[in-house]
Amino acid sequence: MVKFNLQLPVSVFKEGKHFVAYTPALDLSTSGKNYEEVKKRFNEVVTIFFDELVRKGTLNEVLENLGWQKVKRQWAPPSLISQESESFQLAMK
Repeated sequence: MVKFNLQLPVSVFKEGKHFVAYTPALDLSTSGKNYEEVKKRFNEVVTIFFDELVRKGTLNEVLENLGWQKVKRQWAPPSLISQESESFQLAMK
C-alpha cells in the first residue's frame, strides 16, 4: 500500500446551478450540486486517480508528465504561483 499526504491547489467554481472543483496539479476536476458535495466528490476522484495510477504501475510516469518532482523520496506537485482574474480585450471577426 502506498500512502500519500498531499497539499493540492483546488479551485471551486460555480457554473450555473453546479459547483466544479479543479486542480491544475493533476489536471483533474469534478462537479456537484453544492459546495459540500463537490468537496466530497473531489476527494473521491483524487483517491480513485491515485489508486488507478498505483494499480497500473504508472504513478511515476504520470506525475512526472504533470510536472511533479520527487523531494526526499516524496512526490511534490508544481507550486501554484498566482491565481488571478485578468481582463482581455479581443477583436473578433
